[in-house]
Amino acid sequence: MTESDLNTLLDFFKALANESRLRIVGVLARREATVGELAALLDLKEPTVSHHLARLRDLGLVTRTIDGTTHTYRLCAQRIEALSKQVLSSDTVAAATASLDHDAFAAKVHDSFIDGERLVAIPASRRKREVILQWLVERIEPDHHYGELELNALIKQHHPDTATLRRELVGAGLLVREKSVYWRPSEGVPTLA
Repeated sequence: MTESDLNTLLDFFKALANESRLRIVGVLARREATVGELAALLDLKEPTVSHHLARLRDLGLVTRTIDGTTHTYRLCAQRIEALSKQVLSSDTVAAATASLDHDAFAAKVHDSFIDGERLVAIPASRRKREVILQWLVERIEPDHHYGELELNALIKQHHPDTATLRRELVGAGLLVREKSVYWRPSEGVPTLA
């Protein structure tokens, strides 16, 4: 997303986040009106209405026609529809977060629950637990078949509660279990975090 696209997105939401501007748009959606009519309908002062209309005009959401000293405003419905489709698309909204560090949550969880190669505690929060399970499964060799005792020994290197962690790994679909034999499939393993 370019800086210009982000500014358009922000301007659109700022313009429509104001109750008075939303009410002005609502009136203009029904009919055209002058500043005086809008002020009377919405119980606002004319300079306030003019200020709001200027913001809406800057975005192209309303147009103005001048007949002598009378300024009449009308809603530009096509512009509102085009802008709303542009700024409310999933791609546009997601692009607004492109510069964020999406691994920051996992890093914070690692800092809180992992000391070296030891898991200090099993998080109670599901999202945090998913990060820890993803970390733990990376220590299990893909496609190697482990008996329960062998897997317990591997897990115990990281945390003493082998039963809970083994059950959580299987429940999350990170390990497959069949007749007390466990393995981490090399393909098709979901990424939780």
